[in-house]
Amino acid sequence: MTRISDLLAARSGPALSVEFFPPKTEAGEAQFRRTIEDLSVLDLTFISVTYGAGGSTRDRTRDLVVELNASRPYPVMAHLTCIGHTRAELEELLEDYDRNGVHNILALAGDPPADGSPATGDFAYASELVELVRARGEHFCVAVAVHPELHPRSRSREEDRRHLATKLAAADFGVSQFFFDPAHYFSMVEDLDGLGCTTPVLPGIMPMANPEGVRRMSKMAGATFPEELAARVDAAEGEDRQKIIVEAAAELCQALLDGGAPGLHLYGLNRSEVVLALTAELGLR
Repeated sequence: MTRISDLLAARSGPALSVEFFPPKTEAGEAQFRRTIEDLSVLDLTFISVTYGAGGSTRDRTRDLVVELNASRPYPVMAHLTCIGHTRAELEELLEDYDRNGVHNILALAGDPPADGSPATGDFAYASELVELVRARGEHFCVAVAVHPELHPRSRSREEDRRHLATKLAAADFGVSQFFFDPAHYFSMVEDLDGLGCTTPVLPGIMPMANPEGVRRMSKMAGATFPEELAARVDAAEGEDRQKIIVEAAAELCQALLDGGAPGLHLYGLNRSEVVLALTAELGLR
């Protein structure tokens, strides 16, 4: 049993983690497997595997998490959402994870129905899922999601930070939504510190490998999209394009590490090329 929070506390250098999503096709599965092998050269603190809205990837997420957690030298954190699930369904999955030695959970609310209809299930907030995981015992490590630029549904900065501080106080650590200006992260940390919250938050990094895709995700997450950087990437090709992507991400990462961030959580989109180039640029191998 390895709790990620214990690894974060014990590290002398920055933590490094990568997020994956369950592949949906044979080609995607092959790409996923290649990426896992390619990244074996890195000293990863952990990896995480996402969970589709309403449990749409439940079985694929569960199977990948259990397999990789047993076969890799680092722990695997399972994403878990509560909207659309009953308490019994969530307890069943947590029991299954417990039996299989998976004890690191990223507790998420999940997205409400896109059509505006009321959410189903027994829980509506990530904090409720944190409590459910906590009830299973101290051998579980619970992380929560963090929005440096405020949650899209927040009514005010003050309200957002109060809720976030309360959520983080119940968790072992946080993982942030991606952003492109380090000031957003440091402003959030300062706000939380003012509220007496010192729970560590790993900043999420999304390299600009696919500008149109990142634009869509930024809109959904309420993150400021760097149009100038996207235009530069779109205008370049081949090695020049890769250089722009890596240098921009490396500049952001270095600013975060220099400012005291405890590590980096990379959104690699199941590919290894940019992740390997970025970590090489930063000297994180």
